[in-house]
Amino acid sequence: MVRVVSGSAKGRPLKSVPGNGTRPTTDKVKEAIFSMIGPYFEGGAALDLFAGTGGLGIEALSRGMDSAVFVDMEQKSIDTIRANLKAAKLEEHAEVYRNDAGRALSALEKRGRVFDLVFLDPPYRMKHGDELMLTMVQKGLLRLGAVIMLEHESGYEYPENIPGFYRTRQAVYGETTVSIYEFEAAPLQEEESGKEGNDESAN
Repeated sequence: MVRVVSGSAKGRPLKSVPGNGTRPTTDKVKEAIFSMIGPYFEGGAALDLFAGTGGLGIEALSRGMDSAVFVDMEQKSIDTIRANLKAAKLEEHAEVYRNDAGRALSALEKRGRVFDLVFLDPPYRMKHGDELMLTMVQKGLLRLGAVIMLEHESGYEYPENIPGFYRTRQAVYGETTVSIYEFEAAPLQEEESGKEGNDESAN
């Protein structure tokens, strides 16, 4: 039984997504994640991009985040997230969208959304967490100092330094590795301003 570990909704049970397509973060790993990034928050906005059951975003809301956006491709996951938000009495603080990650980021950019905390827990077959982080920077979706939680297969290693980010913590739990990154700057701004003349002559 997966549950909310701490905060205002502590102990509330969370439903699993029907079938075998979703790999929910266990309570043990979830507790470890929040001990690394929190454990509690004084407001802010969270994004749970491969939300599954919604467990990570719900835990963030329970621990003090003001709002959270949940995104998943599967209708079964969307239904489960909505049910879990209702069970935790946190639905008023949440938005839930059925979309793929790339389109969701574009839609959030159009809405002018900016996030303080992002959960990236893509299926283990997908190895593009770093690309999604860079896309978020390009779209202006991250507040300076934003924290990114990237959960991935232990056999795969992401770079310690991704342009604009630095890894602050990493922990291994069996087949799962949790890497914590902090957003420190948009790395391309200075470069682009220096290249403007060249770009114009090329057009």
